[in-house]
Amino acid sequence: MSSLREVPGKMFQLAENRQEAGRELRDCVVETLQELMKDDDKITALEADLGGASGFTKIKKTNPERFIQCGIAEANMMGVAAGLSLTGFKPFTHTFAPFATRRVFDQLFLSGAYAGNTINVYGSDPGFSVASNGGTHTAWEDVALIREIPGAVICDPADDVQMEWIIKEFLKMEGIHYVRSNRKAVRNVYKKGSSFKIGQGNILKEGKDILIIAAGQLVSEALDCAEELEKEGYSVEVIDMFTIKPLDEKLLIKEAKGKSKIVTIENHSIYGGLGSAVSEVIAENGISVPVKRIGVKEKFGQVGTVEFLQEEFGLTAKQIKETICQF
Repeated sequence: MSSLREVPGKMFQLAENRQEAGRELRDCVVETLQELMKDDDKITALEADLGGASGFTKIKKTNPERFIQCGIAEANMMGVAAGLSLTGFKPFTHTFAPFATRRVFDQLFLSGAYAGNTINVYGSDPGFSVASNGGTHTAWEDVALIREIPGAVICDPADDVQMEWIIKEFLKMEGIHYVRSNRKAVRNVYKKGSSFKIGQGNILKEGKDILIIAAGQLVSEALDCAEELEKEGYSVEVIDMFTIKPLDEKLLIKEAKGKSKIVTIENHSIYGGLGSAVSEVIAENGISVPVKRIGVKEKFGQVGTVEFLQEEFGLTAKQIKETICQF
């Protein structure tokens, strides 16, 4: 298909070489915040003792008055962020995904959303990207939790191009905004300069038989899988549903009709995440197409390399293809 697709008021292009990796996502976040801080003195970065891991210590060097080290006290960090929001600042917080969601849920819900404050949250290394930090630092449930916060926005970027756009967009908005991603580099999906729209999915590949809906770094695996399935005669459509909340229901309903099967792929539990969100829309709108949720089911995290864990939890392109063929 053509690499260029247009959506109302926006445009994106697919990367010319999807096998190459882009910037490390943590560098993307830090560099984007540093750029925005030049023109907006209200942006403030908050960290929970992981500045070395996230790169936020670079912000401390360039903008010391705009950086707050909260220590290993994540709930307190969200309380501080809420207070900053009350006084007109734009807080952007970081810690590992389980600590950015599960550990601080009450603060985000009450001090953040219920009180009408704005808190931007970067939860890093969700799912198998946790690598050697292991089960205590693994989040398979972060999306499920944040979906329960009224008005919250949840994004899972496919690459650094999309991540940069999301950071910039979040800082224009009010409310609770959560972005989850690997800290390290992931494969390119989009060409630099692409733009998007919150709440609008992107059709990356058109097809008539199977509809694959993916988010985050597994968008690359979804495209790989689609290419392999097409060699066997299937016509496969791939949607990057990078905004999990609010979900693009209109696009989903339109593209689901007439398909033989729908498959969701996520680096998350199959409960409460992208797969659940998609299934809810399909069921409520009476669309008679079977849905297969590919993700993690009833498991805790464990220690290993990213490559080992991705295979251990059945989320490689090869394993995804096998699951689809058996469905």
